[in-house]
Amino acid sequence: MEEHKWRYLYSLLNRKPRLEATLDKCVKTLRELEHKARLCYECHEKIDVSSDRFVETMLADAGFLIELFLKYVVKGLKRRGDYVFNTSGLLYELRCDMLLLENQIPYFLLQRMFEIFPVPDHCKLSLTELAFRFFKDMIPGDHRLHLTKFGQEGNHLLDFIRHCFLPTVPRIKVKREEIRGLHYKASKLKAAGVKLKKASTEDLLDVKFVKGVLEIPPVEVHQYTETLLRNLIAFEQSGSGTTKHISSYVLFMKTLLEDEKDVKLVKRKQILTNYDVSENKQVETLFSRLWKEMKVMENVNDEFYYDGLCEQVKEYKRSSWQPQLKMSSPFRPGYLRQPLPLSPIMIVVAVLFVVLVIVGALFSIISFFRHKL
Repeated sequence: MEEHKWRYLYSLLNRKPRLEATLDKCVKTLRELEHKARLCYECHEKIDVSSDRFVETMLADAGFLIELFLKYVVKGLKRRGDYVFNTSGLLYELRCDMLLLENQIPYFLLQRMFEIFPVPDHCKLSLTELAFRFFKDMIPGDHRLHLTKFGQEGNHLLDFIRHCFLPTVPRIKVKREEIRGLHYKASKLKAAGVKLKKASTEDLLDVKFVKGVLEIPPVEVHQYTETLLRNLIAFEQSGSGTTKHISSYVLFMKTLLEDEKDVKLVKRKQILTNYDVSENKQVETLFSRLWKEMKVMENVNDEFYYDGLCEQVKEYKRSSWQPQLKMSSPFRPGYLRQPLPLSPIMIVVAVLFVVLVIVGALFSIISFFRHKL
């Protein structure tokens, strides 16, 4: 892709006259921001490249991304022979690569280059809006609400995408003990009287428990879902001080969907859907796989976002079983006056007993009259 990166940069710079003057300004600005940009990378690992190479890489990557967003959104900018847009599956691969934590560009740097690069006059959109339109189809939920969340301050594009997932409902506080994950899978909750319901909201993390009803927003599993969740979890685990919302959601869903029976129940409720039937097996094991391979919430210090909600479910399940235990107690007043439910075997035995009694009585009567005669 290196060749196409430089081609896109040239296309961007060549949109207006004085190409060399604009290029010089870009390089000068990047040198001024180099130290700050390096610090963003070196919090993970030391970047051992020269100043010229670092600036060159940032220039090519920033130019490519901005031109990619512009061509994707603004009509008339794409050319017939454009390799990126005319190669089958390449946009999908690009989006997946752009989600990788190690491929993130500091957003302040990207924004500064956007202010210098010559953007078409008829494009009135901000860089944030352009980026959101490029990524929006891979983000589940209401796109109108997501645009507001996406525009919040962030470190890079993956961070902006993560904002779209953050819950809007307040967190429930734990009263007694911290609970990590649901203690009961979907089928057990149903047996205990807890109803599962598809929530009306499309905000993925807005799980609620109200009066015995566990409302879970629908999640449509598509080609981007696993890649997106993996990279968001990796970002949360990177030690950048981010909350563990996505990791908490994956653990919550993993404990809810323990086996195939649970998955079928949740699918019947239209909470879990997928558009590709051939990927059904992967859909069923998605959250379990992510939990195991990404080592989700292994650190005891990681804060589980749904601990209060899970505590509510646990308390409701416990109380919902108590009336049933009381009803079956032989020490309850009036217990013996209640008719016992009869099983089919008991009914058959009772009928046979009555038949035998009647037959025995008939034989006795016949024997009596024979002796009299």
